[in-house]
Amino acid sequence: MKLLHEPESDDPILSVVNLIDIFLVIIAALLITVAQNPLINPFNKQDVTVITDPGKPSMEMLVKKGEKIEKYKANGNIGSGDGEKAGVAYRMKDGSMIYVPEGKP
Repeated sequence: MKLLHEPESDDPILSVVNLIDIFLVIIAALLITVAQNPLINPFNKQDVTVITDPGKPSMEMLVKKGEKIEKYKANGNIGSGDGEKAGVAYRMKDGSMIYVPEGKP
């Protein structure tokens, strides 16, 4: 008769069940985090570009193309190169941009 009146708090299997519940919640949170992150989501087939700290010396750019992820870090120098002016861009009063290419007469 003593077994029928044993309190439930002394049952060691209840603590194991509680640990399993905690691990299930942690796993669900990790799966949601992975699904929302475009860089590490294995089901995302789109190309993704992420820019952190734009315009600052610590700027970084992550580019994901398919399965390949490339990381570019700014070195603080202003870009330069050889080339020629291709045209002029104008911002209109409504906020739209118009590009006018320069043509040779």
